[in-house]
Amino acid sequence: MTASVDPANTPGGRPNDVATRTGVFAKHSGHQQVVYCSDDATGLQAIISIYSTALGPALGGTRFYPYASEEDALADVLNLSKGMAYKASLAGLDLGGGKAVIIGDPEVLKTEGLLRAYGRMVQSLGGRYYTACDVGTYSEDMDIVARECAYVTGRTVEHGGAGDSSVLTAFGTFQGMRAAAEVAWGSPSLAGKRVGVAGVGKVGRHLVEHLREDGADVVITDVDERAISRVTHAYPEVDVVGDADAMVRSDLDVYAPCALGGAIDDGVVEVIKAKVICGAANNQLAHEGIEKVLEERGILYAPDYCVNSGGLIQVADELEGFSFERAKARSEKIFDSTLRVFALAAAEGVPAAVAADRLAERRMTEVSRLRTMWLPTMTR
Repeated sequence: MTASVDPANTPGGRPNDVATRTGVFAKHSGHQQVVYCSDDATGLQAIISIYSTALGPALGGTRFYPYASEEDALADVLNLSKGMAYKASLAGLDLGGGKAVIIGDPEVLKTEGLLRAYGRMVQSLGGRYYTACDVGTYSEDMDIVARECAYVTGRTVEHGGAGDSSVLTAFGTFQGMRAAAEVAWGSPSLAGKRVGVAGVGKVGRHLVEHLREDGADVVITDVDERAISRVTHAYPEVDVVGDADAMVRSDLDVYAPCALGGAIDDGVVEVIKAKVICGAANNQLAHEGIEKVLEERGILYAPDYCVNSGGLIQVADELEGFSFERAKARSEKIFDSTLRVFALAAAEGVPAAVAADRLAERRMTEVSRLRTMWLPTMTR
């Protein structure tokens, strides 16, 4: 069963309670469409959110996570899909923003049947939303989803896909960090800087590799001891701290949140010693207004959706017939786009997060004068 709610017009018939709640939330958040999906036979409970298709079909990963409540899952997917729209716009892609969440523990609930049921849900949207990997899902999972769905990216290399998108997510984040270093210290290098990476699973592990190659001193933390062990085995010189709270209180030059969102909250802002915040996590700022406090404290924040767009660039390249070299070259330009954000922030006297939003919104607004919604019958 799927329940789809158009923010401008509730469909005929009486929607179920979940659809009613998502519809109200969508009206207030500006999302084009929110879809609740369930399949009793497999235990699938999912929400697909499409924020904008002004630039093209929405693309964003599927997060499989044990949310404490349906409300938490809804809030996350709405925030993430909006972030994907801004990310695609700032990266210069002809794509909109979408995201999906599957509610539950992937180690318990993930089965072939559930993934195939989810694929049928995505297929029912007719190409308005393309899915990919995210927390709790992998390229191998996307291969299974693709058995039921034509709108899948981030597939394995064996099936013609881009493979693990964390590779270029980390590479792009490193490029953004280099740009932040140039603004903060006058050189696009992290050599000799102490960088704290919070979360060394998919993306953080690759980021550590780039940082060590550049000569940075690295300290890491993660809730998963296996992730810690993988990094310290490859880089025994890396320091380990107990948790993110201890990390932000330590002497850092750069703090890189690479786990879940909301990492930069009021408590962190009060105690953080780093001069630069640049990480791969989505939706890092816990609430509106924190960007201003960071600026007042002299902390340079590299907007998350600007620097972490390498993964989106990587999976989006599949739509043209995947070329890793082409996708990497495009991801390298994140250095320039991050500098452009900092330059606009300085010119207009606003925090970098506000400048990034303005750049993304300008492009979406200009194109939306021609069309406000992408439909499958339209060509890109």
